[in-house]
Amino acid sequence: MIIKTAERIRELRMKNNLTQAELARRLYVTRSSVNAWEMAVSIPSTEKIVELCQILHTTSDYLLGIDSAEILPIQQYSFEEKELLFGLVKYFDAAGKNNFSKSQ
Repeated sequence: MIIKTAERIRELRMKNNLTQAELARRLYVTRSSVNAWEMAVSIPSTEKIVELCQILHTTSDYLLGIDSAEILPIQQYSFEEKELLFGLVKYFDAAGKNNFSKSQ
């Protein structure tokens, strides 16, 4: 589980365009702490896992390797912003279906 967590921290940090130093600054830890988490040398405390999930826009189940579904929480967005996000999801779903049917 620790290796999967390490991989996911790194993957999500990069998807969010954060350096180890930037993530460390936002978590009030050292860059070497973030590096140790990503190298599976150590694991973040429970408190830092919660903060990581908020910063990296995911759930603790995904971060810890319990669930394979990457989730983007949207509760902080307004109704209009959520509508825009749903529209984008529909667009990408349709584009993916079109690409899938063309490749067969």
